[in-house]
Amino acid sequence: MLLKTVLLLALVAQVLVLENGLLRKPPMGWLAWERFRCNIDCNEDPKSCISEELFMEMADRLAQDGWRELGYVYLNIDDCWIGGRDAKGNLVPDRKRFPHGIAFLADYAHSLGLKLGIYEDLGNFTCMGYPGTTLDKVVQDAQTFAEWKVDMLKLDGCYSSPQERAEGYPKMAAALNATGRPIAFSCSWPAYEGGLPPKVNYTLLADICNLWRNFDDIQDSWRSVLSILDWFVAHQDVLQPVAGPGHWNDPDVLLIGNFGLSFEQARAQMALWTVLAAPLLMSTDLRTISAQNVDILQNPLMIKINQDPLGIQGRRILKEKSYIEVYLRPLVNEASAIVFFSRRTDMPYHYHSSLARLNFSSSVVYEAQDVYTGEIISGLQDKTNFTVIINPSGVVMWYLYPISKLGIPQQ
Repeated sequence: MLLKTVLLLALVAQVLVLENGLLRKPPMGWLAWERFRCNIDCNEDPKSCISEELFMEMADRLAQDGWRELGYVYLNIDDCWIGGRDAKGNLVPDRKRFPHGIAFLADYAHSLGLKLGIYEDLGNFTCMGYPGTTLDKVVQDAQTFAEWKVDMLKLDGCYSSPQERAEGYPKMAAALNATGRPIAFSCSWPAYEGGLPPKVNYTLLADICNLWRNFDDIQDSWRSVLSILDWFVAHQDVLQPVAGPGHWNDPDVLLIGNFGLSFEQARAQMALWTVLAAPLLMSTDLRTISAQNVDILQNPLMIKINQDPLGIQGRRILKEKSYIEVYLRPLVNEASAIVFFSRRTDMPYHYHSSLARLNFSSSVVYEAQDVYTGEIISGLQDKTNFTVIINPSGVVMWYLYPISKLGIPQQ
């Protein structure tokens, strides 16, 4: 059976390529699932149920509170929006919770300079039991999403077999492409195959999907963040090379603004996801988010690093006995992002190091800007010793850039 699947993958790789030119940088925006789940009781909880009103209010916040200008433009519906299928087999939203339909929501998002994302599942049912997109419905549903002027599709994999996924994900990529509408394609395919070769063919995935979920759903806890980070680090030799413009690994949404992370942990997730070139998809209540969490998510230098045009995913380069880890992401113009991350739980730690220890060139003088404090550290050379003070479960993050080479100032 595995051989048959491999042969099928080889076949579709030859004939189906996404080629939509989208997401040359990691997508940024807001997604409903982690914060609002499948809350469909609009009588009991009218402000937090999955409804037209919820998405319109989040769209208003994205447009009015400075998010859109920073790049947070995707407004993404997740599971539990579907009401069924009509007499012609077309998907329809829940009439009570989405009375004006999805096309109306798309128009509303577009009127605010935003993009609308939607969710379906390549199986008989979605993960929460709503009608799925079976293989015979792939083309029809792609056309429906295009007619609604949707801008992104997340296609989950509950209630599907490996064979159905091997056929269905490439088929949906081709169907979306055939509509003529640019629709970014988010695939959950690798997460249902264990996330690793040989069951996952990342070369094919990069041709089929714009981003993909590799691992477990994130939950609102620091433990969940660490489990995802640990998996990404353990397999970084596989995952790091396959990410790039138009095709991104997706470690799942940002928890910042919810209930499970401390201030230090929230800053750490933002920095670590950025160095991993991850999508920045928030899943929090933008109507009530604190100013402190807004500052983390709206940090302009952090966003500049995340959206770096080279699109190179970073990796862990050092793991110290002191429970300090160092992550590095190469950036355009010979710059780098460096994250010093503490897994300690006792007290702030004074971490001593040098650029030579991080394998930087001996012929270059660097300057670093602390991404969170804005502090500038000048005159860094390979043998210059430095100390960073890292809080428990926290980070120090540098934007490091060359200022001169062999005594010649950089142009």
